[in-house]
Amino acid sequence: MTHSVRYIVVTPVRNEERYFPHTVNSLVSQTICPAMWVVVDDGSTDRTGKIADAAAEDHAWVRVVHRPDRGFREPGTGVVAAFYDGLTLAELDGAEFIVKLDGDLVFPPDFFERCFAHFEESPRLGIGGGLICQGEDGALAIDSAGDPSFHVRGATKIYRRACWEEIGGLIPAPGWDTVDELKANMLGWTTRTFNELPVHQLKATGSADGSWRNWVKNGRANYVTGYHPAFMLCKCLKRLIERPFGVAGVGLFFGFVSGYFGAASRLEDKELIRFLRREQFRKLTLRRSLWTAEQK
Repeated sequence: MTHSVRYIVVTPVRNEERYFPHTVNSLVSQTICPAMWVVVDDGSTDRTGKIADAAAEDHAWVRVVHRPDRGFREPGTGVVAAFYDGLTLAELDGAEFIVKLDGDLVFPPDFFERCFAHFEESPRLGIGGGLICQGEDGALAIDSAGDPSFHVRGATKIYRRACWEEIGGLIPAPGWDTVDELKANMLGWTTRTFNELPVHQLKATGSADGSWRNWVKNGRANYVTGYHPAFMLCKCLKRLIERPFGVAGVGLFFGFVSGYFGAASRLEDKELIRFLRREQFRKLTLRRSLWTAEQK
C-alpha cells in the first residue's frame, strides 16, 4: 500500500548552496517519490536558486518559487510564509500527505516509504518525521535528545492530510512547529518522531542565528505557545547543565520573559493554551501527560 502513497513536499530554502544538493539527491532517490516537490527559494543571494532550477529541469515533478530577498532572516513567520507560497502552487488533489522538509538534510532512499508504513499502521497518527541527527558521517549524535516523545522537529514534518485540515495548517509565528502538534493531540490525533529513522542535518541547529540567539528565539516561541511559567522555569533549570553551561537555560528564560514585555504576541487560542497547561501541570505532578505518554 505504501508504494501507492501520493504526497507533496514543500521546501523553503535560503542560502543553502553548500547543503541543498545533498537534499536534492536524497529526495530524487526515494523508493516512493513525491507527486510534486515545490522548492521555495526565499531570497537566496548564493546559488541555491540555480540548484533548485536545475533540479526542476531534470525532474518534471519539481517546481521552484523564487521570492525576493527581504535582506534579513525572519525566523518563524518567514519560513511559514515561504512554505505557504509553495503550498499554493502544489497540486493537492488526491494528496494523502503534506511534507515540510528543510534543505540541509540527508536521508536514505527508503526514508519516506518507511515513514508512511508507520502512518499505515496507526490510522490516528497525524504528524510524524525522522530523528534529526548532527555530526560527521559515522559519528552522528541525536540533536535535542531531550525532546518530548510527541514532538517532531520542524525540519522533517509529515502531515496526514486529514490532520492538516483539522488543525487548520500552521500559524505564522515562532513556535509553529509545536502549536501544530499540540492542536493535533488536543483534537485526538497522535504525533511522534520515528526514532529508528535518522535524518542527517548538515547545518547545525540555530547556526544562522548563533547559539545564544537561537535559545532566546526558542524561549520566545514558548511564550507565544502559552507555556506555563512554572513549567518554563523547570525547563530552564534543566537546560542549565547543557554545554556551553548556562547558555541554553538563561537564553530560554530571557526569551520567555521578553514576551511579557511586548517582544511577542501570545496565541489567541485559549482552548489550546488550557490544554497545553493542563498537560504541563500533569507532567510537573508526575502524572501521565503528553510529555510522558508513548505516542502510537
